[in-house]
Amino acid sequence: MAETNSWQEYFDSHAPRYMQNPFTYGTLKEIDFLIEELALPKGSRILDIGCGTGRHSIELAKRGYTMTGVDISSGMLAEADAAAKDEGVEIELVNANAAEYRSEPVFDAAICLCEGAFCLLGEGDDPYERDLTILQNIFATLKPGAKFIMTALNGCMPIRQYTQEDIDRGIFDPVTLVETHLMEKDDSEGILIVRERSYTPPELVLLFRIAGFKVENVWGGTAGNWGKRPLDLDEMEVMVIARKPVL
Repeated sequence: MAETNSWQEYFDSHAPRYMQNPFTYGTLKEIDFLIEELALPKGSRILDIGCGTGRHSIELAKRGYTMTGVDISSGMLAEADAAAKDEGVEIELVNANAAEYRSEPVFDAAICLCEGAFCLLGEGDDPYERDLTILQNIFATLKPGAKFIMTALNGCMPIRQYTQEDIDRGIFDPVTLVETHLMEKDDSEGILIVRERSYTPPELVLLFRIAGFKVENVWGGTAGNWGKRPLDLDEMEVMVIARKPVL
């Protein structure tokens, strides 16, 4: 485990209330989409990077898939473990930083959804290298031909919405597309400074290619509105469908 960062602290405190967020209410429709897109037989092994409370992993396990969930937050994983037991399914849960987690190529597919690790910068993280490392780690875990589905923060939105005043105040950096926010912890009066990196679609395609993936589609990916549709400029997230090439 890496040393604690602000996102880890935030999600540890927010974990008991995470499933109250409205964007989590569309889980079943999202799972239907994932199953159709991945087109894998039951029993296939799927890696869920940034699994959080396990809402995708648990439902996929209920549909017959073998799930491994990775998350930096022990609080979120505790919620995932309790929820999996309530639902009567077994999922492997790993407490690790996605920029450090790597396995042998044993997975038939991978998902990284709803700001699951990707885009969330720790204090010392480089805004160019960290997410590339995550992609390279995921690439290493996949069997040849395996598909990877990811959503990332849509860089088109902040470019259109932030002002020069926001840039001058240090809220948004137009060079790195990094946003800096103050976030209140749920379990105390503490305030955290957090950073998140958004991406334009061409950046994502390039990053995926550098990591070794073949990008098959780029779609709109905002939670609750998944589908094979063009990206809206002002929506929250963009979805990338990629595949590890068969050698």
